[in-house]
Amino acid sequence: MSSTLAPLWQMAGLLVVHWIGDFVLQSSWMAENKSDRLDALIAHVITYSITLAVGAGVIFGIARPGALVSFVIANALLHMAVDFTTSRIAARFWRSGQWRAFFIVVGADQLLHQICLALTLSMLIKQT
Repeated sequence: MSSTLAPLWQMAGLLVVHWIGDFVLQSSWMAENKSDRLDALIAHVITYSITLAVGAGVIFGIARPGALVSFVIANALLHMAVDFTTSRIAARFWRSGQWRAFFIVVGADQLLHQICLALTLSMLIKQT
């Protein structure tokens, strides 16, 4: 694979890993409670971070574990901050039946996560 295309494939791989960690492995309890309960949010972020660590290890290898650990920790903290905010906003719209506003917030949440992954991928590539 061309070295100029490698980051695109790595980002695509991270988006798949993100989807698995943020949606597939998020339990109903986490999804329903992360806007009100810190333990649910923390459980979600831990699940996401473990998934990201495994997925990023597969995508990038583990030749530079320090860079990989920094990448995962940065994304864990960013994921926590984004979800802490967006889940509370989305919950208000969900409870009031404002579906369009709810989905706009969910979309913004995902966009923010993708931006965080792209920025931290850039940092990871520079370190490896």
